[in-house]
Amino acid sequence: MASLIQSFDWSRTELGPMESWPTALKIAVGMMIHSDFPKCIAWGSQLTTIYNDAFKPILGDKPEALGRSFREVWAEVWENIQPICDKAFQGESTFIEDFPLVIDRFGYPEQCYFTFCYSPILDEAGQVVGMLDTVIETTGKVEAERLADVRNSELAHRIRNSLAMVSAIAGQTLRNSDSLETAARSLSNRLQALAKTHSLLTSTTNPSATVSDIIWTALEPHVPDRERFEVSGPLVKLPERQALSMALAVNELATNAVKHGALSTDSGRVLISWALEQDVAEGRMFHFHWAEADGPPCRAPSRKSFGTVLLETVVPADFQGQARLDYGAECFQYTLISNLDRFDDVISARP
Repeated sequence: MASLIQSFDWSRTELGPMESWPTALKIAVGMMIHSDFPKCIAWGSQLTTIYNDAFKPILGDKPEALGRSFREVWAEVWENIQPICDKAFQGESTFIEDFPLVIDRFGYPEQCYFTFCYSPILDEAGQVVGMLDTVIETTGKVEAERLADVRNSELAHRIRNSLAMVSAIAGQTLRNSDSLETAARSLSNRLQALAKTHSLLTSTTNPSATVSDIIWTALEPHVPDRERFEVSGPLVKLPERQALSMALAVNELATNAVKHGALSTDSGRVLISWALEQDVAEGRMFHFHWAEADGPPCRAPSRKSFGTVLLETVVPADFQGQARLDYGAECFQYTLISNLDRFDDVISARP
């Protein structure tokens, strides 16, 4: 910038040739050029711009600012910074941290943040003749702090949800189990399903998971052999509450299949599918279906356990939908139906 400033034709500006520059301007430019901190001078009534090398990244791809009016260089934000600039020319310094500005330096509006000081430059007579802009961009810092706040809020929300869900599961499991051993085993399986799904949800910045990932994650502790499952369906992402609920449902279905259903035999299979359908009256409908085949004769349980309550009441409530358990003579089937339009803000799906 020192070379560019020396070679620039200043006679075309209000500053005139460098030889005629006042001492105050020469001193200010010299100090600015030798600074490694981003600095820019706006001089005189026309706010003629002179800046150093460290200031160049802040300008981005803007047209060359050297010799142009500061108000023209920052025309898109002049309404925001003019009052601060006016204060500097009235002899008052202003220091601001993380000041938000929407600037155009790469051909598109960009939300940025700056910490800067506009300070007056005085001549030998003590008159304000210019302004020094000392500035650093803090966009990255501000965005990182905001992201941390969002993640902390999300974490607190998840912890509250998890504690509530664990409390409900533990209470219902203990209340509906025949023995402490059975309760401990059931509770362990259900909490493992929750834990694995939470790991799935927190593996990305987006608190959602695909139905396919949820299913395979929930099935993993029960049956490592994927060949006994036929899993098919479109890409559907579920938000946290519905993802956890789906994981619990699949865990419960797999547990029952291993104990009493198709997976209790060597030849049994499970067919898991889901689909998206457009209903003229209802909108986008999500259908989830679990069907067992080649297993032992199927019959309804003699009493309603927490697993049954979970499948036919809790899960459909979380999905704001309906569920059906069919204990046919040849196989067990579970169906869940929900309207995706009720989750427009939080569920994304495509065929």
